[in-house]
Amino acid sequence: MNPATHPAAPPRPAPVPASAPPVPGLRQRLRLRTGFGLLGPRHPRHTLTFDQVDALALPLGDDGVVAGVNAAGQPAVLGINRPTPYDIVLIGSLWTAQVLALRATATGARVAVETGRPQHWAQLVQAVGGGQAGMTVHDVGRVPPQGASAGAPVLVVRDCGMRPPRGRVTSAPWQAVLTLLPYLSPVAPRLMRQALLVGVQRVSPDEAREIGRVTGLPPAEYEALPNLPDGLTLWCAEQDRQYVMTQPTDAEVGLLGAPRRVD
Repeated sequence: MNPATHPAAPPRPAPVPASAPPVPGLRQRLRLRTGFGLLGPRHPRHTLTFDQVDALALPLGDDGVVAGVNAAGQPAVLGINRPTPYDIVLIGSLWTAQVLALRATATGARVAVETGRPQHWAQLVQAVGGGQAGMTVHDVGRVPPQGASAGAPVLVVRDCGMRPPRGRVTSAPWQAVLTLLPYLSPVAPRLMRQALLVGVQRVSPDEAREIGRVTGLPPAEYEALPNLPDGLTLWCAEQDRQYVMTQPTDAEVGLLGAPRRVD
C-alpha cells in the first residue's frame, strides 16, 4: 500500500503538563473523546448513618385489613389473606364484623357471608356489589365452595347467632373464616381454642372471667373488658395481645352508622 494514500490517524490531544493551570472542562472533554460516553448529572451520594436507619421504619407490620389503630396510634393490620387456614373469632358487634368485611373487599378479597339475618347485610352487599368480585350472602349451612386462591382470596363471615352450627365451608389456604358471636355462649370456648385470633369487645363481668380463663389473660386485662367503649377490641393471638380502636371513615359511617356494641 502506498504510504501516501494511507489515512492518517487522528491527532492525539497533547499531554497537559503537571505544572500547567487547570483548564475548566478539560477532563470531561478528554473522557468523552476516549469512549466513556455522556456524563450524567452529579449529585451527592444517597447515604445514611447507622443512627438514621431506624427513621425508615414503617408503621405497618403486615399486609391485610386495617382493623383500626393501636395504643400508639399506629395502624393495626389483620393479615387475613394467607396461604394457610386462618380462623378468627370475634365476640362483639355486627358493626365491627361488617367494617372488617367491607375493608376486606378493598384488599381484593371476596367475602361470603353466612347468616340468618340477611336483611342486616343487604345494604352492605348493595354498596360493595355482589358476585365473584364483591360480597355474597347465603343462608346458614348453604355456603357453596368458594374456590379461593392466591389471586382470589376469600373471607367467610359466619354470622350465625350464639350457637353457630359446624360450617360446610371451613378455613383453607387463602380462605379465612371469621365467626361472629354477639355474646359468650356454651360453644364459644371450643371456637376460641381452635381460632388463631380472638377479638373481644365489651362483655359482662362473668363473661370476662370465662374469657380470661380460656385465653389466659391476666386479671388486669380481663377485668377491663366490661368497661370497653364502643369500637374498641382486644385482639388476642398466641404470642401477642393489643387493644385496637376501629375508627370508621365518613363513607363507613354513612353506610353503617357510628360504632356500637349492640345491634
